[in-house]
Amino acid sequence: MFTSTGSSGLYKAPLSKSLLLVPSALSLLLALLLPHCQRFFVYDLQAVKDDFQIWRLICGRIICLDLKDTFCSSLLIYNFRIFERRYGSRKFASFLLGSWVLSALVDCILVEAVWYSFGITASRNLPSGFLAPVFALFVPFYCSIPRVQVAQILGPLSITNKTLIYILGLQLFTSGSYIWIVAISGLISGVCYNSKMLQVHQVLCIPSWMAKFFSWTLEPIFSSSEPTSEARIGMGATVDIQRQQRMELLDRQLMLSQFAQARRQRQQQGGMINWNRLFPPLRQRRNINYQDGQRSEQQAPPPLEVSEEQVARLMEMGFSRGDALEALRASNNDLNVATNFLLQQ
Repeated sequence: MFTSTGSSGLYKAPLSKSLLLVPSALSLLLALLLPHCQRFFVYDLQAVKDDFQIWRLICGRIICLDLKDTFCSSLLIYNFRIFERRYGSRKFASFLLGSWVLSALVDCILVEAVWYSFGITASRNLPSGFLAPVFALFVPFYCSIPRVQVAQILGPLSITNKTLIYILGLQLFTSGSYIWIVAISGLISGVCYNSKMLQVHQVLCIPSWMAKFFSWTLEPIFSSSEPTSEARIGMGATVDIQRQQRMELLDRQLMLSQFAQARRQRQQQGGMINWNRLFPPLRQRRNINYQDGQRSEQQAPPPLEVSEEQVARLMEMGFSRGDALEALRASNNDLNVATNFLLQQ
């Protein structure tokens, strides 16, 4: 349900696996067996300011003392493991470190702003845990993960592969009275780091020697084996989306094999391929129920409108205008599929 891309599991995501296991285990340990030790992990900015307990900026921002926050943040980290797979563990760790440090500064600013503006003391009520970097990861999630519609409800409203993740983030956002301060600071730090503002990505990063050290010592412990029972199909948010992608992949392979057969016939007979005879266009498959398997040419729908811009792009690749028009009509104006057809000639 919460997978946005790639295979399930934690393959090629050792840092995400460690963030799932270690803080969650410590959170359960403190809640069930060592409740008297929880005071050492309270995120208390007032104590940092008055008593110079700087260590609370570290201990108070690692382990969640609320099990609901632990559960929600763990699910989000599991989903956001895709960024570790995309960028590598070192870059992913640098993003988490940068957003973690920046959000501590933004927390102090927001707490003071709330005090001076509304007279509300929030410095002793901030939630503990590794929450700000989790909210910061919503920035690259929003910017770089494409939306795939899963279902449409109530007219213009639709459910996408990202809807459940946003709902889970909203649940975490509303889990406490002052968690919105941590959430806003995380989003601000995520925007600053993701946009490379003030070159913070070069200052707050994991050194190469440290990355090599942890890769040698900790990666063998938290690494996961590659799943063998899943097809490599790229993007897919749910089982339904993955099944649809597999069908589209098989559909494209079938059309390419049909095209190869027609190409051989054209080499024997000469002339231009009749694309619409070769490929019943995708638009017809959606609207026509083939009961007898064939339809007469007189009952065929009128030719599909073809974008001149796409025709020009295919002609720039060296294809003739006639082949470009027929390929785009047969592929329902899908430029990638039309290009694949033409390249197989």
